[in-house]
Amino acid sequence: MTLKKTPINKDKLDQIVTDARRNQELREQSYRGQALKLYPWVCGRCAREFDHKTLTELTVHHKDHNHDNNPSDGSNWELLCLYCHDNEHSKYEEMRFDTGKAKASSINTTHSPFANLKSMLDNKK
Repeated sequence: MTLKKTPINKDKLDQIVTDARRNQELREQSYRGQALKLYPWVCGRCAREFDHKTLTELTVHHKDHNHDNNPSDGSNWELLCLYCHDNEHSKYEEMRFDTGKAKASSINTTHSPFANLKSMLDNKK
């Protein structure tokens, strides 16, 4: 059985992508601008301070991971540097897909590196 391919309207696709990007930029600018006015320019995790030159490295993190939840009081936001922001999302993805469980089960917990330490020290006496 062969499937018939419908022709792709490139103009319509380009318009959709352009609109999506514009809307995303507007949304980001608005909540980013509000967050930068509300909070000091300090990473909420590592306490790194930012100035006008390095401000692009400070991101707005959504605590509930919902980028459309932008209350004007900033209760869903925290300012994080790029590194802490990536770390936070990595933890969220691990929790979401339960990859941490697989890693933990592969660790050998029966090895005790100091099991014979006492006897080794007693022999030196």
